[in-house]
Amino acid sequence: MYLLGYDIGTSSIKASLVDATTGKCVSSAFFPKVEMGITAVNLGWADQNPEGWWENLKLSTRCVLDESHVKAEDIKAIGISYQMHGLVCVDKQQQVVRPSIIWCDSRAVGIGNKAFKDLGEEKCLSHLLNSPGNFTASKLAWVKQNEPKNYEKIYKIMLPGDYIAMKMSGEICTTVGGLSEGIFWDFKESKIADFLLDYYGLDKSLIPDVKPTFSVQGEVSAKAAEELGLKVGTPISYRAGDQPNNALSLNVFEPGEIASTAGTSGVVYGVNDVVSYDKQSRVNTFAHVNYDTAHPRLGVLLCINGTGSLNSWMKRTVAPDGISYPDMNKLAAKVPIGSEGVCVIPFGNGAERILCNENIGASIHGVNFNIHGKCHILRAAQEGVVFSFKYGMDIMSQMGMSIKRIHAGNANMFLSKIFRDTLAGVTGATIDLYDTDGALGAAKGAGIGVGLYKDHNEAFATLQKMDTIEPDTKNTAAYEDAYNRWKQRLESSVKENK
Repeated sequence: MYLLGYDIGTSSIKASLVDATTGKCVSSAFFPKVEMGITAVNLGWADQNPEGWWENLKLSTRCVLDESHVKAEDIKAIGISYQMHGLVCVDKQQQVVRPSIIWCDSRAVGIGNKAFKDLGEEKCLSHLLNSPGNFTASKLAWVKQNEPKNYEKIYKIMLPGDYIAMKMSGEICTTVGGLSEGIFWDFKESKIADFLLDYYGLDKSLIPDVKPTFSVQGEVSAKAAEELGLKVGTPISYRAGDQPNNALSLNVFEPGEIASTAGTSGVVYGVNDVVSYDKQSRVNTFAHVNYDTAHPRLGVLLCINGTGSLNSWMKRTVAPDGISYPDMNKLAAKVPIGSEGVCVIPFGNGAERILCNENIGASIHGVNFNIHGKCHILRAAQEGVVFSFKYGMDIMSQMGMSIKRIHAGNANMFLSKIFRDTLAGVTGATIDLYDTDGALGAAKGAGIGVGLYKDHNEAFATLQKMDTIEPDTKNTAAYEDAYNRWKQRLESSVKENK
């Protein structure tokens, strides 16, 4: 028996085929082999074509089937992880009305901020646990205000994972988790947030039917089966946003457990069982994958937009031509903690929630032409990302969360020793690295949803720890000095931006 998981990312679409008994990945593939494009017609905008996600998903699926020689009938369930907060609009023929406004798009910041003020900050935070901010509901309001002809064509709106499930099954539905990440869910009333829809003048009929996160949400249609090489009727039994799913893939389900990732964006995600929120909405609270009203499990999400994207920019722009990421890390390692005074502010990928949706851009500070070179800037970039994590984690601590141990996949920026050691050193937290990823987690989530596993502990019993990084107490002072210098530079940049 096998399980198929997808990770609908910003850069690529990954498929992983997992042996349900051993928990091992037997084949994985991702497409495209270069990063998917993002269209930015104006500063701060970010659109992607959902049909491109589907085309790359087909390629990934065919690749894992061809490589593994697994028969389609032996795949018992499908799970989907996806980039959060995106808006997908389709008409009655299930055709895309306009490109998806994705997670890092900033165009609706003003709309969300006005709603936060007009509706009342306390009301929004107590019901939504967040400001409407730059989330999916505000993006839909932007479409209504600025593209009325497109708005009139919309039959249903979806998150990216809902769109992929629709393409596979022909059915349109979503989850409470999906609604909460779009700021469509009222936690106080345990229903769709009618008061926000009414304020924006949005038609409630645009919201899809709601199904449990772990359940049969649809089955592969004949059309999709032909396109993908799968069996008609294969159940789609799990979907979740990439960060709740990342936590799931690391078996983070219960209060006090912390997961982190550092891909295109960087995230620290903690589970809480107490309704709590940051009064400035600098970190966000959503329904976790195992949320229910009787036993609430809430994911507190710290997101840094410019993480792997900054590292990629450094590779393309600052590092020597043709260098690999491991070799780039070796160059950065030639420089001591603190990069001899160079600071990189890493916020060059749109408005940042931890800065109250300010868009201050990325910047490099403290360069001395006589002593600093590429190595200093490369290290300072990684340190700048870590320090932005630390800045946000301090906000989470103020909400009552204790961050003493971080679970992370052995991937992306966690492959860098500088990144790992700096994060452990500046936070004092132990980091456990695991051999997993989002697509593999989604596959196991599907196993839970279809009943192949009795619970998450059985599903993730085979999760393999690869390494543990303890804080380097000998260098605590050096990390603290570097962080405090960076924080002072950040606060100056924020003031200059106002």
